[in-house]
Amino acid sequence: MSPTPVTMTSPVRPASYSWEATSEQVAARYGIPVERIVRFDLNTSPEAPELAGRVLAAGRFESSLSEYPPSDYHRLVDAAARRYGVAREEILVGAGADEVLDLLGKAFLPAGGAAVVPSPTYAMYRVLTEQRAASVLSVARRGAADGFALDVPAVREAARHASLVWLCSPNNPTGLPDPPGAIENLLAGITEDAAADGRPAPVVALDEAYADFTETTLLPLRSRFPRLVIVRTASKAYGLAGLRVGFAIADRRTIDEIATYRPPGSVSTVSVTVVATAFETDGWLEGRVAAIHAERERLAAGLRDAGWEPGPSVTNFLLVPLGSPERAAAIAEALLRQGLVPRTFGAGHPLSDHLRITVRSVEEDDRLIAAAREIGAGIGTEIRA
Repeated sequence: MSPTPVTMTSPVRPASYSWEATSEQVAARYGIPVERIVRFDLNTSPEAPELAGRVLAAGRFESSLSEYPPSDYHRLVDAAARRYGVAREEILVGAGADEVLDLLGKAFLPAGGAAVVPSPTYAMYRVLTEQRAASVLSVARRGAADGFALDVPAVREAARHASLVWLCSPNNPTGLPDPPGAIENLLAGITEDAAADGRPAPVVALDEAYADFTETTLLPLRSRFPRLVIVRTASKAYGLAGLRVGFAIADRRTIDEIATYRPPGSVSTVSVTVVATAFETDGWLEGRVAAIHAERERLAAGLRDAGWEPGPSVTNFLLVPLGSPERAAAIAEALLRQGLVPRTFGAGHPLSDHLRITVRSVEEDDRLIAAAREIGAGIGTEIRA
């Protein structure tokens, strides 16, 4: 068997990155009322929980809106510590998981350094690495037949040359966790190699943005591996992406290193209050997750009936293989003309022949299923060419 390819990009000044088009921009491009645009590309929830509305209506926040929030976010940190079962000194708050990831890059990626990025995975890991003028050590994940699992030996070897390793489980955009024991074995190997080489072990950032959709977490490993940083968020299962709240959880000494780079008030008083209340309120999240799982399976079944073959997922999105990059692009364009925005992957991406589809409301998902049936029935036979 040939070795898994590992590629490196040189640290250069990054290009100007562009983000997703807004709903207004999509509506203008395709001549569609903006209220008909449905975002199947952002992995957000179709609506915020009722709990958030009640807190906002009450208008009782941690401090006056004319003041900055408490710089230690004490109520939110206490609520998160109880929710995750960790010490409050092991938590750092950020403006969404993305700010937390950015802080990890600032803390642990020196200019001219290197970070390991298993691919395909969340695109921001590469972006953040390049923004730090560091090299990307790209390690291919295993194929779809293996659930896009980490190639543990290849990642371990690449980690010998890196100061930071980016991991994501369940992985975005593939929708699946790594096999039981894989990441733990990787961490043990990385630690062993560093000791043998006489150098510090690299920091391993484990993004668990989608862990709330599962019953598993690798948080307990932080006690064995002090250079492990686990990233969590209120954006996905909690349905509070617009509030921008995320967390780094790690050994307190590692948290102290990250905190050096934390701005004093990037998370708003409103966000602190709503997310703290959500974390303090028991019972409602489990029902929300169960409903998303059920709707995901209904959406997958509807897409299969339409002739698509979505892969398995434990998250709030589906990865759909479509045979070729050309067919994926044509189907994406057909969906966009109906106001349905899928996540696409650019030329050269290992998933360029796929679309990623977020689980939305029943009504919104039914629009997508109907569009998929129409496409399957022959909206331009050239799509299947």
